[in-house]
Amino acid sequence: MIPPLASYAVVVPTIGRPCLADCLAALASAEGPEPSRIVLVDDRPDPPGEALPLEALGPLADRAVVLRSGGRGPAAARNTGLRAVDEPWAVLLDDDVRVSAYWREQLARDLAEASPDTGGVQGVLQVPLPADRRPTDWERNTAGLQSALWATADMAYRTEVLKAVGGFDERFPRAFREDADLALRVIEAGWRIVRGERRTEHPVRPADRWVSVRLQKGNADDALMVRLHGPDWWERAAAARGRIRRHAAVSAAGVGAVLLAAAGRRRAAVLAAAGWLLGTAEFARARIAPGPRTVDEIVTMTLTSAVIPAAATWHRLAGELRHRSAGSWDGAL
Repeated sequence: MIPPLASYAVVVPTIGRPCLADCLAALASAEGPEPSRIVLVDDRPDPPGEALPLEALGPLADRAVVLRSGGRGPAAARNTGLRAVDEPWAVLLDDDVRVSAYWREQLARDLAEASPDTGGVQGVLQVPLPADRRPTDWERNTAGLQSALWATADMAYRTEVLKAVGGFDERFPRAFREDADLALRVIEAGWRIVRGERRTEHPVRPADRWVSVRLQKGNADDALMVRLHGPDWWERAAAARGRIRRHAAVSAAGVGAVLLAAAGRRRAAVLAAAGWLLGTAEFARARIAPGPRTVDEIVTMTLTSAVIPAAATWHRLAGELRHRSAGSWDGAL
């Protein structure tokens, strides 16, 4: 028997990707109590382009509201949607997930069983990986969502809690760290966040060879996290620190090799270049070893491993500079 449930709204930020139709269709076909409202936030810059596929919601289409957030990123898009929510619970979904067949039923249980001091209930994410080979670097990256805390791909918060902490910090322009920042503020405000039982599938999105290089922009967000939550935030969020220190050392060796060569210090330049080469080779090997080791994957890992240390270091330094005086988020819902 499904426990009684206070009404809830579903908020889905989107940039109009084709996967949105699958997300909405899965939500509409799931068994269990229907959402009072479905808030779709179109975050495409003006002009918006094609209309969002509301027909995929079937009988729930009349409960859908479409808002626009002007291409300011997922944090700002979610805040735009949350301002339209007055239901007791706001359930956040990403537009590339597919809720399970009994998701609404499981959600009802998750929320009904939440204690009064529980501010948020996280869903269980499942990332399907190939059964006939080892996952690629990009697939492993996506699979990390399965163990991540507080991922907004499927996250329910009490609306009163979100309003009390001011919602998402819109200084996070990417789908990276904005979820951890919000959760840490919720916990610091005295609320608990627990993991529920509902299950949601997060397929691996198609990606090109250079996706891992573009992801290095997230190092700027790490700089903001340190400024806002202190140097121990990684431990409190159970987040991986990554290789930024190694990347900085490898980058320094590469820059040093160029400068030393220009200054005519050949032997020192050779030593610095050797340090860069060894560091790059170690990084590439660490990424290649757990993967499928196909020719294409090896080429991708080799090329990107030569670029990532410099990209990561650059973005981290840029983030340190940009956020050097950042204070607490003072936004409001």
